[in-house]
Amino acid sequence: MKSHRDIYDFLNSYGLAVLSTINTEGLPHCAIVGFGQTENLEILFGTDNTSRKYRNLKANPHIAFAIGGNTPETIQYEGIAREIEESELYLVRDNYWKKNPHAEEHYKNETERYFIVTPTWIRYTDLRVHPWDISEIAL
Repeated sequence: MKSHRDIYDFLNSYGLAVLSTINTEGLPHCAIVGFGQTENLEILFGTDNTSRKYRNLKANPHIAFAIGGNTPETIQYEGIAREIEESELYLVRDNYWKKNPHAEEHYKNETERYFIVTPTWIRYTDLRVHPWDISEIAL
């Protein structure tokens, strides 16, 4: 069973994730996004307010992420996203820009928006061992 810290460290070792959202017609949409995470395993990311994912998130805040690819380890992550307030920008600075410094330049765009995702379910899978190491965290 992976610990909370193990999951954090795994998330911290990746800068990109596949984000899945649902549009107003109930159809899926996915995009690769840069992300950061808090010690509480919340995920932060930015997007332009003209993007499909932004429109989808405003209509339905339920999301899913797939993270992994460099090794036979993956994380599946489900949660609820909310747009952060300007007063919470320190979360983006400390947890997203610090990990992905190039992303800070988008802050200058007046259409850039930031989201924080509270996890509802996380599944870590390590296929390098037999039997597979599978840990689930329901939050």
